[in-house]
Amino acid sequence: MTRCPAENPLDNLTGIVASARMHLEMERSLGAEHLPFRPERVKELRGKRRAAAAAPAGPSAAGKAAELEKLRRELEPCCRCELGQGRKNLVFGVGRPDADLLFVGEGPGQQEDEQGVPFVGPAGQLLTKIIEAIGLPRDEVYIANIVKCRPPGNRPPLPEESALCLPYLRRQIEIIRPRIIVTLGNVPTQTLLQTAVGITKTRGIFVERDGILFMPTFHPAYLLRDPNKKKEVWEDMKKIWAKMKELGLRIGELKSAR
Repeated sequence: MTRCPAENPLDNLTGIVASARMHLEMERSLGAEHLPFRPERVKELRGKRRAAAAAPAGPSAAGKAAELEKLRRELEPCCRCELGQGRKNLVFGVGRPDADLLFVGEGPGQQEDEQGVPFVGPAGQLLTKIIEAIGLPRDEVYIANIVKCRPPGNRPPLPEESALCLPYLRRQIEIIRPRIIVTLGNVPTQTLLQTAVGITKTRGIFVERDGILFMPTFHPAYLLRDPNKKKEVWEDMKKIWAKMKELGLRIGELKSAR
């Protein structure tokens, strides 16, 4: 192991003095006769340094993954509503545990119920293409649903079913801490934003809640029924891409609509 030589405190002091002298000479060349001393400014800067040093580091990706797994195990035996009694598999969520971007659907379908993974059927394949079109592989985002068990016949979850499952989704959001959440369709939009307004009026507009930006857009299953709406979703996704670039988040190059 390489051993570094011990620092000489005088070397640091010499550097500080030289830097201060250079600064004073520059100020004098600009016409300054003296520099004001403001004790309150010194105190403010010291306070900021102490606060920065004392601030705890955020949870690591591994730590978040462990917290999500703990939550999944807690939810695994859940039968708080009839959905839990009829499921084959719990569909908890999948993706990067520290994702900047989170997609929320309404509930799992038949293929999701069989595999225990959200958005793996035809609608999920379209969602994957949408994600890739803004320059992200699917595993760079996180994908979840309002309810974790399949509603019979793939019907929308009932309000009481959503209410029972919502605390688990909120806990997922608290762990992941995404910067942007995309709500896919009426159920997640109305549930998370606590609004009765339909998706046709809310889509494409960023809404901030507790420091998180929400972007409502159409559900991929709806796009399979009405392909003409893909253009509108693509416009929404371009806004998300631009916002992520603006915030300095992980994002690839914008691709053409698919």
